[in-house]
Amino acid sequence: MMLLDDRQRAMLAEMGVRVWAPKAAPPLPPVAADTLQVPAVPGSSSAKAPAPLLAHEKPAAKAVQQERATSSEQQLRQVPVTAPPAPARPPVSPDGVERMDWPELEATVASCRACGLCDGRTQTVFGVGSHHANWMVVGEAPGENEDRQGEPFVGQAGKLLDNMLAAINLSRKAGNPADDLSEKPATTAKGAKESVYIANVLKCRPPGNRNPQPEEIAQCEPYLRRQVALVRPKIILAMGRFAVQSLLQSSEPIGRLRGRVHHYEGVPVVVTYHPAYLLRALPEKAKAWDDLCLALEVAQGEPAL
Repeated sequence: MMLLDDRQRAMLAEMGVRVWAPKAAPPLPPVAADTLQVPAVPGSSSAKAPAPLLAHEKPAAKAVQQERATSSEQQLRQVPVTAPPAPARPPVSPDGVERMDWPELEATVASCRACGLCDGRTQTVFGVGSHHANWMVVGEAPGENEDRQGEPFVGQAGKLLDNMLAAINLSRKAGNPADDLSEKPATTAKGAKESVYIANVLKCRPPGNRNPQPEEIAQCEPYLRRQVALVRPKIILAMGRFAVQSLLQSSEPIGRLRGRVHHYEGVPVVVTYHPAYLLRALPEKAKAWDDLCLALEVAQGEPAL
C-alpha cells in the first residue's frame, strides 16, 4: 500500500476521490511502576506472579525492611569476635641434647623455657642419685614439695619409695659422690646398699599438681632419654601412669602392663604403681612388692617368668 502525504491527500479530495486514512491508536493510560505484574512463565514452578504492592502498603513494607536491616546489624554487633585458637606448640629442645654431658644437661634443663610450665615453677627438678647406678626409677612430675626442694620423690610418697627401695637393698643416697662424674662407677662396699638414680618425666611442676599434658611430656622426653643414656642402667622401674606412657608409648592401664618386662632404648622396664597412689590404695602394695621382685630378678640377670 502506498502511503500519501497531506498535500497528495488534499489534491485527491479536490478531485472528489475519497482517501482512507488509518486512525491513530489511542495512547495507553499511565501505569504505576509498583502495580506492574510479571506474567507467569509457562512451565515454571510459580503459577501466579506476586501480588502488586498497593499504595497504602508502601510505608509499612519500608518500615519492615528497615527493621530487618537494623535487627541484622544488631545481631552482627552482638556476635563475639573470638581469636582463633593458638596452634599447638611443637616439641622444642636445644640442639645437641643427645651429646650433652651431665653438667651441660642439668644447666640446659634449669634454663629450659620450651613450654608454659616454666612460668610457674620455683625451680626445675632434674634428678638425684648416682650417675652410674644399675637401677633407675622414673616418676611422673614434681609436686609441691619437689618444686620447693628441687629433688624428686620427697614428702610422704618419697618416704614410701625409700622404704620400698631399702627392702631390696637400694638407696638414693648410696655411692661415692666424689666418683659420681668419673668414667667408671664407684665400687660398692660389701653389704652396703646399692645406689639408684631417680628422675621424673617432667622437670617442672604442673600448676595445682594437675596431670601432665601430652605436649609437656613431649617437650621433656629428650632430657629423660639423655639421662637414661648417661646412666646406662640395667633396669628401669617406671612408677605411675604417665611415666609408663612416656617410656612405653602405650595408653594401656598399669594393671595390664604389670608382670611383664618391657624395654626403653634397649633397657628393660618393669611397670609398677606410683607411691602416691599406694598411699591411697593400701591393698595394692602387695602388687607393688611383686613388681619390685620382678625388677630385682631382671637386674640380677635372672630370667623373668
